[in-house]
Amino acid sequence: MGVIRAYAMPHPPLAVEGVGRGQERGIAKTISAFEEASAEIAELEPETIVFITPHSVLYADYFHISPGSSADGDFLRFGDSKTRLTAQYDTQLAEAISRIAEQNGIPAGGLGERDAKLDHGVTVPMWFINQHYSQYKTVRVSQSGLEPEDHYRLGQAIAEASEKTGRKTVVIGSSDMSHKLEHDGPYGFAPEGPRFDELVAEALVEGDFLSLFKIPQELREKAAECGYNSLIMLAGCFDRRKVEARLLSYEGPFGVGYAIASFAPGTRDESRNLCEQYMEEYLKNSLESAHKSRSEEDDYRALARQSLEYAVKSGGKLQVPKGLPDGLLNQKAGVFVSLHKNGRLRGCIGTIGPTTGSIAEEIIQNAVSAGLSDNRFDPVSPDELPHLTYKVDVLAAPEPISSPQELDVKRYGVIVSSGHRRGLLLPNLDGIDSVDEQIAIARQKAGISGNAQIRLERFEVTRHE
Repeated sequence: MGVIRAYAMPHPPLAVEGVGRGQERGIAKTISAFEEASAEIAELEPETIVFITPHSVLYADYFHISPGSSADGDFLRFGDSKTRLTAQYDTQLAEAISRIAEQNGIPAGGLGERDAKLDHGVTVPMWFINQHYSQYKTVRVSQSGLEPEDHYRLGQAIAEASEKTGRKTVVIGSSDMSHKLEHDGPYGFAPEGPRFDELVAEALVEGDFLSLFKIPQELREKAAECGYNSLIMLAGCFDRRKVEARLLSYEGPFGVGYAIASFAPGTRDESRNLCEQYMEEYLKNSLESAHKSRSEEDDYRALARQSLEYAVKSGGKLQVPKGLPDGLLNQKAGVFVSLHKNGRLRGCIGTIGPTTGSIAEEIIQNAVSAGLSDNRFDPVSPDELPHLTYKVDVLAAPEPISSPQELDVKRYGVIVSSGHRRGLLLPNLDGIDSVDEQIAIARQKAGISGNAQIRLERFEVTRHE
């Protein structure tokens, strides 16, 4: 058989009666569409439903696929102590997806599960489906920190594994949209929020998955979306196929966008080789962006780029060039160097205070570390160098403060200390809108527990970007 239908579904816990306790009436369109889609699934009688979720085990460079034979889920953390769900896993299909993914160079499998419970990205749509149909097995697939094209390719592996195992499969792409739709919503408002939802809704109506690929990373981040890569993985299940698409509902009454859409596979269509088309455009846009950035570089960013390029190409360390401004040669400071590739962070390493004889030396040292020693990423390869852009933050000396009231997320960075642990967060970062968030993230980076006594310092930066 193979993938016979796919659905984009949101995962608001309040849609479940035991959680919402009447609040679900505020998303009546979404509830109605959940019921319609679930009734359709019952008519299709799939053997297996694959749930793609943004809220389960998440690794930067690995797709986690449900291990074991079964898992349970509940809504206890959302105030519902009665509603419980159990999923019987389709181990054969899960193993087939992992095997095909690995054969195609996509790191995926059941290793490293930290919590076996079903998350709400699975349990919310599952609760609605089970009201109509429950005679199916499940595969849970998590997103990762890898690129959108890797998610698309894993979707291709899901489709191929379903065909090879003969499974009659339905795929659920669990995906809330923007969380920044209303000023009085729980996450506030950003103009990118409605724009993101508009672009996604248009793509879902038309089944135009290539348009999803084209949504910029920066727009997605500022919209605070939750599940974009679930939709990209879902799209991969229909590679080189026509798609019959229907948008069943869209609304965002609580400041979060909820969309439900249905996708049925059509005939073979070689022109819908979306990943290849996207990669051509991605590489073109990435090179254009990097070229524009390079043409606007100041001495600080140019030095960071030259340092990493020299290290990657020669394996050596760049000597401080002659002719640099006095500020680079005769002053000392802590420096953070950030690398970006097509809008996505590609590495960031910095020093809180000076560790070398000059800002220039600090930039050289930290640019190389950001590209080759940031353990969140693989070392930068030679073919990536033309696609990189650089940001350099020069830190002023930190000063102790007695209260969070002395902080300003736009102006000051923060250093949080407790014992020998010390965590730093730079100022004016996208998505960090409050002092509480700033302190919490700095604590987390340092591994400082929530009840530990802390000391606060603030600092200003001169940003070159």
